Amino acid sequence: LVGSEMCIRDRSMTLKELNIVNFKNIGEATLAFCSGFNCFIGNNGVGKTNVLDAIYQLSMCKSFFNVSDSQNIRHGEPFFVLQGKYERQEGEDIDIYCGVKRGQKKVFRKNQKIYDKLSEHIGLLPLVMISPEDVALIEGGSEGRRRLIDGIISQCDRDYMYRLIRYNKALMQRNMLLKNTAGKIPEADVIEIWDEQLADHGEEILKKRRQFLDEFKVVFQQYYELISSGKEKVVLEYNSSVKVENVCEALRENLARDAVLGYTTVGIHRDDLTMKIDGYDVKKIGSQGQKKTFLIALKLAQYVWLYRISGVKPLLLLDDIFDKLDAGRVQQIIHLVGGDIFGQVFITDTNRGHVDKMLMSQHKDYSLFRVEDGIFVNFADN
Repeated sequence: LVGSEMCIRDRSMTLKELNIVNFKNIGEATLAFCSGFNCFIGNNGVGKTNVLDAIYQLSMCKSFFNVSDSQNIRHGEPFFVLQGKYERQEGEDIDIYCGVKRGQKKVFRKNQKIYDKLSEHIGLLPLVMISPEDVALIEGGSEGRRRLIDGIISQCDRDYMYRLIRYNKALMQRNMLLKNTAGKIPEADVIEIWDEQLADHGEEILKKRRQFLDEFKVVFQQYYELISSGKEKVVLEYNSSVKVENVCEALRENLARDAVLGYTTVGIHRDDLTMKIDGYDVKKIGSQGQKKTFLIALKLAQYVWLYRISGVKPLLLLDDIFDKLDAGRVQQIIHLVGGDIFGQVFITDTNRGHVDKMLMSQHKDYSLFRVEDGIFVNFADN
């Protein structure tokens, strides 16, 4: 299925130490991790997910939960600081610092050097997080599904990320123009400035999204089949709002409608993914277990795609993933994430039994932490 033949290089990356100050409910913590499984056990709401979000922020420059930086500052405190020390099999060790003060610009540093643009950091520390929040990919709007695709590709393709940024800026300007003309069609020479930029970047983004999905959906289907023991067949397809040969033509055809509505109705910013189980929309007919299996297979396929392209094993963050799954599917997931293709893994769970079962069935190093009200105790220290 997904072995070493998919990858030209094989470079490991390990988060050796994480320092947290005033992040969400965590006042202060210094955590040392092993290269295998790092497990956090505790009740809901004690801070298990927060430590995963801190790790996510150091890779992706933002919270997994799509909230503003200031919302992540511990209540009553003026700032938060995150610092991660990473060890790479090839190349330099990396020290990443993220600091946020209320009312000030976020500071992000690699080895003491501040980034000119945060986009320069994306892809350096590849990462995949699986969370209960992922259900929005199925039950929510198309924006979340586009964000998933864009986030995966951007970790490995700087040109794609650049084009996406330029496209969104041009889209904002075009929408502002449409809104300000109060229902009238803007002058051709003005609207064409933005149409040309949307077409230039949009057509390349569309091509790369389709190419990505052609490769990605094969691995996704294989993982779903493994987790479900072949009980269901799944489909993942790209659905574009652009029904003609090029984006410019689509924009011209819909200009009158756009002028009335005051925004741009076609383009890669309106595209979506079609998700089906056994020929039916997973959102409408999928059980909770089927939806969770669908999402986990999506994220494991994301891991494999990033590994294939970068040659670096991403960090894998598993937040309470065993809930609502039958014993058979839990066992399959435990078997999969314990395989050689996966590197360092971070796991949260309220049920120590799930974690103990995973650790007993694998032959990897592990660290086990008990979490209570933002305080972390390593079981090895007891």
